[in-house]
Amino acid sequence: MKLDTGLIARRLGEVPATAKGCEDAGFDAVWTAEAGGDAFLPAVPAAEHTRKVKIGTAVAIAFPRSPMATAQVAWDLAGLSEGRFILGLGTQEKGHIERRYSTKWDAPVPRLREYVQSLRAIFECWSKGGSRLKYEGKFYNFSLMTPFFTPHKHNWPDIPIYIAGVNEHIIRLAGEACDGLHAHPFNSPKYLAEYVLPNIEKGLKKSGHNRKDFTVATTAFAIVGHNKEEQDRIRAQVRQQISFYASTRTYRVRARDAWMGRGGGSAQ
Repeated sequence: MKLDTGLIARRLGEVPATAKGCEDAGFDAVWTAEAGGDAFLPAVPAAEHTRKVKIGTAVAIAFPRSPMATAQVAWDLAGLSEGRFILGLGTQEKGHIERRYSTKWDAPVPRLREYVQSLRAIFECWSKGGSRLKYEGKFYNFSLMTPFFTPHKHNWPDIPIYIAGVNEHIIRLAGEACDGLHAHPFNSPKYLAEYVLPNIEKGLKKSGHNRKDFTVATTAFAIVGHNKEEQDRIRAQVRQQISFYASTRTYRVRARDAWMGRGGGSAQ
């Protein structure tokens, strides 16, 4: 087991010191989030001011971005960090995609499968200096890459891709097509052991991938502080986050089952 942390600095100017502090404290990875700001931007100063800690998005929202746009920033971050960058993607849920991003919500699991596949095709094209790009799917098609738009090659083209998952279908997709899963923070040990891990294994079996090459990442709510005042402040933040998850209709069945110790899923 490895111990990671979230890069909670909300101002970009705070990121260098925060990321360096996380590395000095011995964390294995720092994760940024698309919450209150862009998921990718903080990874730039984090990569510049650290040398060992892995840096990833947990998560960047996939569908409002073209896979090509996502591939470009991921490629640059992999080069800047010298292979320490992990691309974590999430679907979000229908209300946010349609009403906050003004983007079409359509068959999230099949669409995300093509998203990951097209990213792999783009990375392979660039790893070969701009070889012929050809990906054809229902949702995404890529067939044009010219020298002017081909990024410089670097030594870290195999960028790890994690996806966030709640229900069985997207968890299986993670095992089938990805390097890791961001399991939802709103979980229980029983849900992870009896629902998440078996569905990962089904995806791994389908693709022939090995479990030792696959990572499961998740978040634990922890209330810590130097004194009661700090602990009370963190406790209020944790209560707010749990309330937010519990109020999300998409998570309703799965959240109930997770906290009652039953594996369950709803659409995501």
